[in-house]
Amino acid sequence: MAQPKRSYLKAVGLLFAVSSLFSCAPREERQLNLIPKPAQMELRNGYFKADSNLVFDSGSIRYVINGEGNPEGYSLEVNKEGIVVKAATDAGIFYGKQTLKQLYTPEGYPYVSITDAPRFSYRGLHLDVSRHFFPKEEIFKLLDVMAYYKLNKLHFHLTDAGGWRLQIDKYPKLTAETAYRTETDWLKWWDGKDRKYVPEGTEGAYGGYYTKEDIREIVAFAAERHIDVVPEIEFPGHSEEVFAAYPELCCTGKPYTSGDFCIGNPKTFTFMEDVLTEVIELFPYEYVHIGGDEAGKQAWKSCPKCQALMRKMGMQSVDELQSYMIHQAEDFLKSKGRKLIGWDEILEGGLAPEATVMSWRGENGGIKSARMGHDVIMTPGNYLYFDFYQADPKTQPYAIGGYTPIKHVYSYNPVPVDSLNAEEQQHIMGVQANTWTEYIKDEQHLEYMMFPRALAVAEIAWTPQELRSWLDFKPRMNAHIPVLQQKGIHAFTLSDEIEATMTVDTVKQEIQVILDAEKYPAEIHYTTDGTLPTTASPLYKQPIVVKDSAHVVAAIFRDGQPQGEPTEKKVDYHRGINKPIHYYSKLYSGYMAGGMNALLDGYRGGLTYLDGRWQGYLDNLDCVVDMGEVTNMHKVSARFMQLIGPGVFQPKEVELLTSEDGENFTSQGIVPTTVSNTDRELSFQEYTFYGAWKARYVRLKAKRGNPGFIFTDEVVIW
Repeated sequence: MAQPKRSYLKAVGLLFAVSSLFSCAPREERQLNLIPKPAQMELRNGYFKADSNLVFDSGSIRYVINGEGNPEGYSLEVNKEGIVVKAATDAGIFYGKQTLKQLYTPEGYPYVSITDAPRFSYRGLHLDVSRHFFPKEEIFKLLDVMAYYKLNKLHFHLTDAGGWRLQIDKYPKLTAETAYRTETDWLKWWDGKDRKYVPEGTEGAYGGYYTKEDIREIVAFAAERHIDVVPEIEFPGHSEEVFAAYPELCCTGKPYTSGDFCIGNPKTFTFMEDVLTEVIELFPYEYVHIGGDEAGKQAWKSCPKCQALMRKMGMQSVDELQSYMIHQAEDFLKSKGRKLIGWDEILEGGLAPEATVMSWRGENGGIKSARMGHDVIMTPGNYLYFDFYQADPKTQPYAIGGYTPIKHVYSYNPVPVDSLNAEEQQHIMGVQANTWTEYIKDEQHLEYMMFPRALAVAEIAWTPQELRSWLDFKPRMNAHIPVLQQKGIHAFTLSDEIEATMTVDTVKQEIQVILDAEKYPAEIHYTTDGTLPTTASPLYKQPIVVKDSAHVVAAIFRDGQPQGEPTEKKVDYHRGINKPIHYYSKLYSGYMAGGMNALLDGYRGGLTYLDGRWQGYLDNLDCVVDMGEVTNMHKVSARFMQLIGPGVFQPKEVELLTSEDGENFTSQGIVPTTVSNTDRELSFQEYTFYGAWKARYVRLKAKRGNPGFIFTDEVVIW
C-alpha cells in the first residue's frame, strides 16, 4: 500500500495567516477568532511582531511545564517581551501552540492573556470506514485538523456490513474475501438482489483495508497530536461480512443469512478474543469499542445452540444473550488491562459492570447509565449525526435523512442538568459527533459533511457551557471557513438559507417569527404575503409579530441580489390553538412532539421529524378537536412529511369530518396524496379543506398507505 503523503503537513501547521484577528462582527467589536473559545481571556492593545513561519523555532516562545492543574490545560501570555506558554504536561503545551497558531495576524500576535482547559476529557469524532473506505492519507488529514481544534479522540469504525477494514493475521479471509464488494454505491449494493463480497483483486471491486503497518502509522501520527484512536469491532450484530468469510460463526452456518454472531457457539468467543488480541496490540488507547448496537436477535430465538445456552444460564430473554457476550468481552478486555465502550444497546439485558456507554439513541441511555455509576459519552443522533442534512435537502447531496444544521449542533449541552444530580453529572466523560458513510461518495463529500460542524463539537467539548453563545460563535465560525479551505478541507461554506423559528404567546394571542442565518453578516429582507422579497421589502431587524395568518418569505441579499433559495414559513394563530384534542389512534411514544396537544400549539414542524414538532404514528391517524361550542369554520388543514429512507411516508389520504354533538360525524371530503411512495426526496404535502361548516367537533382521519411512519405537525382551523 502507498506510503503517506506528508508534504502538505508543512503548510497545514504553519500557515496561520489565513486566520484573521478580528471577527467579521462590526469593527468596534474587537474579537479574537479562536475556536474553541478559551475559558478565560484578556485582550490588550498591541502586537508582538513575529513571522508566523519562524516564531516556533526562533526562541521567541518560552515553554514551561510545571506539572500543575488540568493535564490538558495551559496558560498563554503575549506581550512586548515575547510569548510564554505554561502547562502541566506536554499535552497542555501542544494545545497552547494550537491557540497560538490561530492568534496570528499579519500584524503579529496580539497582546493577550489566556488561561484555558477543556470542559471534557473526551472530545471525539467518529468515522465509519466500513460503508465507505478512506485511504490513510485522508485519515492523516482529518487528524491534523482535529488537533488544530483541540479534538482528541478519533473513533474508528472498522467493521460492519459494508466490509471488514483491518488486517487480522489469524483470520486472513476477513480482508482477502470481505474487504471488497461488487458495488461502490451503497444503496445499489445494499438493496441489490445480488449483494456480494468479492475477493481482493477482483476486477472492478470496491473497498480496501488497513494493514497493520497502516494502523501503526495512523496511531503514531495521532499520538504526535495528542489524539487517541478508539477502534471499534462490532459484536454481536452488524457482522454480515464476517459470516461471508466464516459462516460457521452465525446461527444458520450459511453466509448472507444473518448479521448476528451465534452466541451459543463457543467458536464465536474464540474469534472475539483472537480478534481483540490483535486489535489491542495495534491500538494503545485504554478503551476498545465493541459496538453492541442493533443486533437483530431473531435467529437466536430458534437456534439450538443459543437456546441451549439460555437454558444453561437461566436466561429469560434473548436480550440476556447479548448482555452475556458483552460481559465476556469486558472480562477479556479487563484481563488485558483495557476498558470496554459500547453503544447504548449494551444496557439491554444487563450492563457489564465497568462498561462505558456511548448514548446515540437520544440521551436516555446516557442518563440511565450515569445514574448507575457508569461513565458516558454523549452522542445523540438528533444533534450529532453528521450524515444528516445540514441545509435544506433540496440543495444538498442525498443523505440518510435527519436535519442537523450547525446551529442545532452548537445548541447541544452534553450534560443533562435537569436529569442528573451533581455526582451523576461527573460520569459524563464528553461528547462525540458521528459520521456514518452509507451515502458518502468520496473524501471531498466526507469533509463537506464533517466541516464546519466539527468546529461546533470542538467548542461544545472544550468551552465552559456558560461562555458559549451562538451569536458569539457565528462570526468566529464564518472566519474559520477560509482557514479550513487553506488546510485543504472541502468544507460546507455555510447556508444562504434562513432559519425561521416561532414563539407562540397565548396571552397576547400572537406568534413571533424569528429569522436567523449561518452567514455573517447577513442582510435579510422579508414579506408576509407569500411574495418574493426584494431589497425594497422590509429589512429584518426584530421578530415579526403575527396576530392571525402570515406567509413569511425571507431571503439573504448581497450587493442587491438574493442569495440561495428563499425561506418560507406559514404562520397561523388559528382558532384551534390550545383546544382539547382526543385521539382514537395511538401516538408513537418516541415522537410525541411535546405532548398530546402538540397538533394545536401553533408551532409548525421544520425539515426533520426529529425537531420535536412532528407527531409520529405507526398506524392510521384519527383525532377529534373540540372547539368548545358550535363554531362557523371555513378552512381546515394539516401537513404531512415523507422521507422514505427512515420509513416516513405520506398517508394514502386524509378525510375531514365535522359534528355538532360528537357522535354523528359528516364527511366534508377526502384529499388523496399527490406524492409517490417511491420518491426518496424529502417532501411535504398540506391537506387542505375549504367550505362553510357549523360544527363543534373537527375530526381528521389520515389513512396509512405504506408500512412505516406517518408524521404530521399542526392542525390549522379557521
